[in-house]
Amino acid sequence: MALPDSWTNKPGGIPDYLETIKQAQPPERFSVKFLETLGYTSTNDRKFIAILKSLGFLDPDGKPTNRYYEYLDLSQSETVLAEAIRDAFSDLFAVNKDANKLSTEKVKNRLRTLYAGSKKDTVVNYIANTFTALVKCADFEAADSSVKPPPEPKIEKGGGEPSKQPPRTTLSSTNVPKLKVEGLQYHINIVLPESRDQAIYDAIFRALRDHLG
Repeated sequence: MALPDSWTNKPGGIPDYLETIKQAQPPERFSVKFLETLGYTSTNDRKFIAILKSLGFLDPDGKPTNRYYEYLDLSQSETVLAEAIRDAFSDLFAVNKDANKLSTEKVKNRLRTLYAGSKKDTVVNYIANTFTALVKCADFEAADSSVKPPPEPKIEKGGGEPSKQPPRTTLSSTNVPKLKVEGLQYHINIVLPESRDQAIYDAIFRALRDHLG
């Protein structure tokens, strides 16, 4: 996660800065001197170099990165910028995934919380204005649609990992074991009641003989 330290007090000049670098030959090193050759000679213009570093367009030494060269492709410039803004302001997008749709005032309020007093309020205002100006030059819808979910793994017939489910066992008349009852034995335990009347015992044994054979 991250939040940038860079900002400009000329947010209205951001569209012009970006348009100019798209049309210019990329330098070996994006320096103040190179910026002046593009026609931006004010000391306030120099702040744009730090913004390009925060966006990942330049490395710490000012050399253009792959993202810089991708941005020069006019067919994807706005999408590349949207991805760069998401990376540079990832903390802001972490608390609001649609931070690019927030008003400048709401962005200021979110940033005040995220910077937690480490920035003066005037600087937070500059950063919020810089963020809003950058967002207007980017295409977040195209950037979001370009993110595809990872494909689901395909299992080819005859290959792939074996199923973890146990195989089903189907019982049919051909594989059901038959139970033989020829040698079946059974035992019956009889608890006789306590009685001195022999006739009761005779009746019990007679009934057993009649029913069990």
